[in-house]
This record gives sequence, structure tokens and C-alpha cells, in this order.
Amino acid sequence: MDFTFNVAGKSVVLIVKSVVVAGWTARDADAVQHHIDELADLGIAPPSQIPLYYRVAHTLLTQNDTIEVLGDGSSGEVEPLLIKSNGKTYFGLASDHTDRDLEVHSVAASKQACAKPIADALWDFDEIKDHLDDITLKCWIKENGHEILYQDGTLSSIRPLAELCEGAGFSDGTAMFCGTFPAIGGVRPANSYRMEMSDPTSGKAIALSYGVSTLPLIS
Repeated sequence: MDFTFNVAGKSVVLIVKSVVVAGWTARDADAVQHHIDELADLGIAPPSQIPLYYRVAHTLLTQNDTIEVLGDGSSGEVEPLLIKSNGKTYFGLASDHTDRDLEVHSVAASKQACAKPIADALWDFDEIKDHLDDITLKCWIKENGHEILYQDGTLSSIRPLAELCEGAGFSDGTAMFCGTFPAIGGVRPANSYRMEMSDPTSGKAIALSYGVSTLPLIS
């Protein structure tokens, strides 16, 4: 699929042929265990290895401002995004929206069940690779009519991206979701997400917002 991005003020079209979702990517073993325990409370089995690389259809990527999901058991996660195209690596922002109800039965299937929103802006990875740990990511959700902070962290808490690329076999035409942070107050669904990635060195930021439209579960 072709996607158009704003890169340093220029419109760039990139071709994505495959998508990898890297899971359990926290550097801190305690943080990994926290997320495992968090999901265990939802009845989700622990991973077979750490980190773990899920493959999903590249057609799930979307730059639309609304996604449709089945039922009310899904939720999003703010994540750094890497895209490699024509030998060059770009850095962006995405949400690994996942069907939590299905995750109880199969994490791989749950990743495949929902569209994956991605921001329409990217940074040149070479321009930020020397200060990746300083980059911050935040996510807000709408809850009871109010916007609240749902996730907040820096890349210093995620495994080095070069290590993740090596483990995933990060090849040309690949987009990779690189992991996330624990949810403040626990993982839960929402119908509106606002995300932001900031680089304190350059003062630049990338934003991503989307709504969730729920389709009825019919049996």
C-alpha cells in the first residue's frame, strides 16, 4: 500500500508491504512483568518469548480519523513507528489498536482484528537516532466526557530500536510498531484517542488523533 507523509515539510509517498508489531519491548524487566500482570488480569496468557514479533496485514494501516471495531472490547496504545523504504528509515507515531476480548484467546489474532492508525507525518530517523531516549510519547483518552492522560513515557523505557529492528528482520517496505507503556489506571476501551510524540532537542512534535466507531456484536 502507498501512504503519503509529511517529512520536513515535503510530501513523501512510501510503500508498505509488511507490518510487524513488536511486543513486550520494555527495557526494564519489572516493567515487562507489570504489563504481563496487567494483561493477565484480563485473562491474557504471557508471551512465549520476549520481545515477541507479531505479523499483521499491511492493509490494516490507516490514516483515517475514525476506525470501526466489533464490540466494545478494544483499546489503543501509543507507539513509536519505524518505516523502511528505498533503503531509508523513517520515524513516526502510531496506535496498536487491539481487540482485548479476542486477546484472551489469541494475541496474534487480536492484533489482526483492528485497524492500526498511523500519523501522517514522519521524521528522518538519521536526524534523531543520537537522542532517541529523550523522545516522549503521550496518549489521552476521553472518559466520562473528560480527556484524561492514559499513557506517558520516553523511549528510554523501550528496548533500543536498532535491537528491535535486528530481531524483527526489518527489511525494505516494512513498518514496525515498537512497543508501548503501561496504561495509567489499567488497560480499558475508549471512543476517542489523542496522541503526541515530542522531541525536546528540536522542539518538533507529531500528533495523532482518532475516534472509534463500535459495530454491534450479532450472534
